[in-house]
Amino acid sequence: MALFRLPLTLPPVLTPRARGLWLRPPTMADYEQWSELRQASRAFLTPWEPIWPVDDLTRAGFRRRLRRYTEDIAEDRSYPFLIIRERDQKLLGAVTLANVRRGIVQSGTIGYWIGEPYAGRGYMTAALRVLLPTLFGELHLHRVEAACIPGNAASARVLEKCGFVREGMARRYLCINGAWQDHYLYGLLEDDFIG
Repeated sequence: MALFRLPLTLPPVLTPRARGLWLRPPTMADYEQWSELRQASRAFLTPWEPIWPVDDLTRAGFRRRLRRYTEDIAEDRSYPFLIIRERDQKLLGAVTLANVRRGIVQSGTIGYWIGEPYAGRGYMTAALRVLLPTLFGELHLHRVEAACIPGNAASARVLEKCGFVREGMARRYLCINGAWQDHYLYGLLEDDFIG
């Protein structure tokens, strides 16, 4: 019996749907809605994100982002998902599975953001609950990790509602809003999720 499963030869096209949400990779057709939501939510998102590149919200910046996503998916390194509300096709935010590691590890790290108009309404918790079966199923992960700034109580609640367990503190773990910040580390095992 194998202890871990190897990734598929070709990366699967992942578009999980449930709970009125559709998670799918971004395309160039998403640029307008994505840039408008990010711009409108900039002040809300800034305390929790790395500093944005100068041209981040431009069409050229988005195109560059899509090229990187395509390469990362092809190399099984990262999988980006936009969160779309099905009833009106509104973009609510995004979740990215990054730092995918294979072999004896079989893990990846999630990061996410939600637009300010949709924050605090349960959408991110619902989106993670839609995505996690795909991460443990089609992507054959054993472990999913996340990190959260200690002052971000809303993000900690999302992770804990989805079954993530706080495993410790990483000092000056990520450079957020221009400063190295401590982060709580969270983990979710496939066995915990299925059980």
